[in-house]
Amino acid sequence: MDIETLRKYMAMRDSYSILETLDVFSGERKALKEFDYVIEAPNWTRDGRFLVYNSRGRIYKYELTSGQITELASGFAVDCNNDHVLSPDNSRIAVSHFTNEDATSRIYTLPFEGGEPTLVTEKGPSYLHGWSPDGARLAYCAERGGQYDIYTISVEGGEETRLTNLPGLDDGPEYSPDGRQLWFNSTRSGLMQVWRMNTDGSDPVHVVDEEANCWFPHVSPDGKWFVYIAYKKGDINPGDHPANKHVEIRLAPVAGGPSSTLVKLFGGQGTINVNSWSPDSRRIAFVSYRLKE
Repeated sequence: MDIETLRKYMAMRDSYSILETLDVFSGERKALKEFDYVIEAPNWTRDGRFLVYNSRGRIYKYELTSGQITELASGFAVDCNNDHVLSPDNSRIAVSHFTNEDATSRIYTLPFEGGEPTLVTEKGPSYLHGWSPDGARLAYCAERGGQYDIYTISVEGGEETRLTNLPGLDDGPEYSPDGRQLWFNSTRSGLMQVWRMNTDGSDPVHVVDEEANCWFPHVSPDGKWFVYIAYKKGDINPGDHPANKHVEIRLAPVAGGPSSTLVKLFGGQGTINVNSWSPDSRRIAFVSYRLKE
């Protein structure tokens, strides 16, 4: 998606956004704040103080105790999309920003307290999804030669490593808390489904096999659970994850077993694109939407 398409897409999304949290064990759902414009993709900081989200190209911090919102000073990176991730120590944030020279997404890092971005991926488009627990590498989805696959790269930049090379779309790569695996979603079996593989790309395992299109698996910090967003089969093409759809957020054990529906909502794109588990592995943050009349 180039920057002009993105802007047209955002303009079409005439929606209210509700920033919410959900206790995955008690089912308690709490609306924190309603916005009369689109916000997306909350991250939870490791100290439990903030939710970080994007809106209209900028990155913001929402303080949970006070409700205060602060824009993160991001220098020239003012066309950020909903693929942003905090470093394990929360000292830095990596963002996917649409660069001016060719209007495609590239990955940058900058201090979490704000500052000038540093380019990581020379090639675009690149869409960030994961930061390794040791802080050394980033995982992302990228289009190279007309095909979207999963790549990793040093946080310092340099040569990227391609991990998948099959027909169809591989997307949403995210490191497991122990750093041994990458979780991702793929259309390689037909519908969009949840998979995981070793961090060198070996031993891919089909984790979720459902009659639904399943996107963006996020593993809890304690490594016991994962959540993902599910679109009803037939509502979308397997390779799409549009906004303003009736979807479900589902929970399943990492060790194996059936999934359960945590919440049904009006959402999709922007709801839970990046990991939004609370540091105690009890709650998730997400965004739901309401269309304006």
